[in-house]
Amino acid sequence: MSAAWIPALSLGVCLLLLPGPAGSEGAAPIAITCFTRGLDIRKEKADVLCPGGCPLDEFSVYGNIVYASVSSICGAAVHRGVISNSGGPVRVYSLPGRENYSSVDANGIQSQMLSRWSASFTVTKGKSSTQEATGQAVSTANPPTGKRLKKTPEKKTGNKDCKADIAFLIDGSFNIGQRRFNLQKNFVGKVALMLGIGTEGPHVGLVQASEHPKIEFYLKNFTSAKDVLFAIKEVGFRGGNSNTGKALKHTAQKFFTVDAGVRKGIPKVVVVFIDGWPSDDIEEAGIVAREFGVNVFIVSVAKPIPEELGMVQDVTFVDKAVCRNNGFFSYHMPNWFGTTKYVKPLVQKLCTHEQMMCSKTCYNSVNIAFLIDGSSSVGDSNFRLMLEFVSNIAKTFEISDIGAKIAAVQFTYDQRTEFSFTDYSTKEDVLAVIRNIRYMSGGTATGDAISFTVRNVFGLIRESPNKNFLVIVTDGQSYDDVQGPAAAAHDAAK
Repeated sequence: MSAAWIPALSLGVCLLLLPGPAGSEGAAPIAITCFTRGLDIRKEKADVLCPGGCPLDEFSVYGNIVYASVSSICGAAVHRGVISNSGGPVRVYSLPGRENYSSVDANGIQSQMLSRWSASFTVTKGKSSTQEATGQAVSTANPPTGKRLKKTPEKKTGNKDCKADIAFLIDGSFNIGQRRFNLQKNFVGKVALMLGIGTEGPHVGLVQASEHPKIEFYLKNFTSAKDVLFAIKEVGFRGGNSNTGKALKHTAQKFFTVDAGVRKGIPKVVVVFIDGWPSDDIEEAGIVAREFGVNVFIVSVAKPIPEELGMVQDVTFVDKAVCRNNGFFSYHMPNWFGTTKYVKPLVQKLCTHEQMMCSKTCYNSVNIAFLIDGSSSVGDSNFRLMLEFVSNIAKTFEISDIGAKIAAVQFTYDQRTEFSFTDYSTKEDVLAVIRNIRYMSGGTATGDAISFTVRNVFGLIRESPNKNFLVIVTDGQSYDDVQGPAAAAHDAAK
């Protein structure tokens, strides 16, 4: 019996009736890897053998009971409880695509949401086999073909020099039409491929602007270029007015959330594609995006001809929507044909973090050095209170390798660098090392300590784009001059 959707209508409930466990008929199951996906099995029904020991946290699973075909078969089988992580036989049934694959936590796997996919599958218990489920895909009863078995794919870290959370806001209006819509998707796919998507590199998602905006997939859904390209290809044309302003506001407010996969301390970017002109107000949406710390890029294609200018609400819409009206955040292409030459320049812009002015806030673009008094007049118990005070300040900042940076110097008559700006790039590490600072005890020479910190701590990061702050925590008067070194520190910061 082949798998089929059989509606059983009773009291408003629609049930999915599927065949029970497979019997003993047919050939031996096909050995697959942990990461073989539903779309890799091109049969309506197939018996497969999942290996044991698959890493649960690396499975990509979308949906519940019915899974998007981009999901791992073995991951789906563990998620549904068909097999345990020790592996085993699974029967796979191909199903049509659907809208809205749900996110469910089951059997140690958190499946993810997906708004739409063109094909699905479900799984049941497979036929028993004499083959053992091991950590490797094993051979089947079929004669060898001489081909090598595919290696288990590793999750790529991606381009670490281009860490950014990027939303592509594509034009899905009747203004662009189906043909140019497909050309637009091809261009977005080329950009995504060149970005170097990976777990530690850029993450991307996609939103379609039309009559009503639709988030096609989120940042957390895919962390490999191959899966992103599949997802872009599957996006369908919606039509309607090009309500770009409405879509941009929706993206700034709903797309860039922690639940959707946004990362702390990473620039948030939305690349808005406009074919012609928007049919609503985009200026207000640009203001909202800036308030949310989102860098707005506008890629305009086929500017309106003179006869069409009367239909445009504001001919300067690009300048009013982008993060900064300095030419960096706007990009123009004459049409959708021959766009390959425009891919690399756009990618270079998206990877230039120091230009992402709208990501820069007080909390993620500062270098703060704490100059901590360790003199005898402080005492050990008060010194611990000072460290707690410093920790409470530090924990409010977005500390990362491209965000806020913290350093600490303790001083008496002498100075000791506890840690510099480049030693630790996570908040957890910074707070841990602050807690473990040892009390020095001695005299108080604040002026010398200021000069030491400017020279030996701030002097090492002269090229940093962050603003520099020196916070002095002391309990009393210094035995040396403070005014001169403080004035010199101000001059050095100019």
